[in-house]
Amino acid sequence: MSLESFFTSIFGSKASRDEKRYRSYVDAQINTLGESMAAKSNDELRQAVADIRADIHGAIAPAEQEIADLKAKIETLPLDERQPLWENVDKLEKGINETLEHKLEEHMPAVFAALRETAARFARNETVTVTANELDRDLAGKGSDFVTIDGDKAIYNNHWIAGGNEVVWDMIHYDVQMIGGKVLNEGKIAEMATGEGKTLVATLPVFLRSLTGRGVHVVTVNDYLAKRDSEWMGPLYQFLGSTIDCIDKHQPNTPQRRAAYACDITYGTNNEFGFDYLRDNMAMAPEDMVQRGHYYAIVDEVDSVLIDDARTPLIISGPVPKGDEQYFNEYKGNVENVVQAQRRLVNNILVEAKEKLASEDKDVKKEGALLLFRAFKGLPKYPPLIKFLSQEGMKNIMLETEAHYLQDNAREMPAVTDPLYFVIDEKNRSVELTDKGLDELTGKISDPNFFVLPDITTQLSDLEHIADKEERQARKDELMADYAVKAERVHTVTQLLKAYTLFDKDIEYVIDDNKIKIVDEQTGRIMEGRRYSDGLHQAIEAKEGVKVEAATQTFATITLQNYFRMYHKLAGMTGTAVTEAGEFWDVYKLEIVEIPTNRPVQRVDMNDRVYKTKKE
Repeated sequence: MSLESFFTSIFGSKASRDEKRYRSYVDAQINTLGESMAAKSNDELRQAVADIRADIHGAIAPAEQEIADLKAKIETLPLDERQPLWENVDKLEKGINETLEHKLEEHMPAVFAALRETAARFARNETVTVTANELDRDLAGKGSDFVTIDGDKAIYNNHWIAGGNEVVWDMIHYDVQMIGGKVLNEGKIAEMATGEGKTLVATLPVFLRSLTGRGVHVVTVNDYLAKRDSEWMGPLYQFLGSTIDCIDKHQPNTPQRRAAYACDITYGTNNEFGFDYLRDNMAMAPEDMVQRGHYYAIVDEVDSVLIDDARTPLIISGPVPKGDEQYFNEYKGNVENVVQAQRRLVNNILVEAKEKLASEDKDVKKEGALLLFRAFKGLPKYPPLIKFLSQEGMKNIMLETEAHYLQDNAREMPAVTDPLYFVIDEKNRSVELTDKGLDELTGKISDPNFFVLPDITTQLSDLEHIADKEERQARKDELMADYAVKAERVHTVTQLLKAYTLFDKDIEYVIDDNKIKIVDEQTGRIMEGRRYSDGLHQAIEAKEGVKVEAATQTFATITLQNYFRMYHKLAGMTGTAVTEAGEFWDVYKLEIVEIPTNRPVQRVDMNDRVYKTKKE
């Protein structure tokens, strides 16, 4: 028995300890309110929630008023005197969040019990009748299919359209789903098995947090789920007085999207939330912004969003000046000549390396290892080389040789790379031409320095002896203009070399509808609308003979990882998170809690078995 198994047998696993703690809370704090909630009329049930909402708002109202007064005062002060007041605002905001946490913890049992009772009434009754309030009349006036007004009464149906299909409400929260709701409210990740009702679980913390009026964001992986879930769960929230909308139903930078963010609960996709943040940062006036803060978010399929796609940047780009003046097609032929020469050279090097590595002579074998490493530095993605390196021991020989030549700050590396036309660093995705490669690249061009950047510093200093200031400035302008042209030329060639040697069709990208589309290396899916930056996409377009689009520049960018770390409290749901527990904690400080299934699992999960091939 391992040490871990020994301690688990005594103290239990983390999952069992968590379950015991959360179950005792649900039994003692929430289930005991079931009878009192069931005894309330529909109007009394709504009033109980309204009283809790009023209590929460009343607890933070003085601080919110103080913040409003400070912000008004800030606008009257010079810029250099505003910082101390903004620091006071930050302190007050922190105090508000602490007050809200205490209040939400205090009211959580009653709110969870009220929401479960509401779900039960919708499930057991075809209609639920209440005294109509302003929100009811507004929903009916907008044509909502689940509520009608009859005099002073609002009649809620238990069936409505969600995701294009009619649904009949038939769900009531189980105790294990109450556990999941508490876990999510605490800002943790709830790992739930498929089919255990993650969408329904989310209603508990989402509705509780919506009572603060500070905005709750429910993040899904695609727009269909965002729209469907907002329509499916929406009537439950709206019956109890919370407003809800989905940003994916509205165009960016519109009053409708701003209104969606102003709701108590806002559904949407991770990318739309991120892009709205970027657009807000580019806004010229506060009224052009749509988001109003980052208080609380629940992320569905949290491992996919916060781990797999976490470092994928969201980018807003636009055309650059003179974006159509590109030289990719002009220099494509020169680059192809160099790449073909390198391919012939690497093929010959590899043939010689194979012969020498097969030798019994130690020195000859050492020469073969050098040749193998040289071939790798020349074309690391060359198929015959990859095949040879897959043979037993070959990759280790190459790595040992690499370690030898990298020591002492790569002092001996020129012995490896000088015979090549260019040198590739596959890890950093960089390509550097050698002198031999520059000669091949220049070809029949009369100017041997056509693709060489001049030493601009030396050239400018050589002009200092010119006494006439106007002539000196004119010469400097001429040199700088020439340097800019050559810099663009060198950059174009470098990107073309990358396109030909580091990016393969049907692996890193595909051609679809005569356009280059990037393939996600994690999922293998096409990333619609994404383009490589810094001219690389144009280089690949030139390589494949499709239309070279205008160059773009980045106006705003953020990764999903950095975006979601801005929220005061972040939670998530998934079926598979424990395997990523370390990364979730290190990056987001998110703890994972395994939620038990409502019924015992009958399936027996055996340990994985991994088999080797004969070659391995």
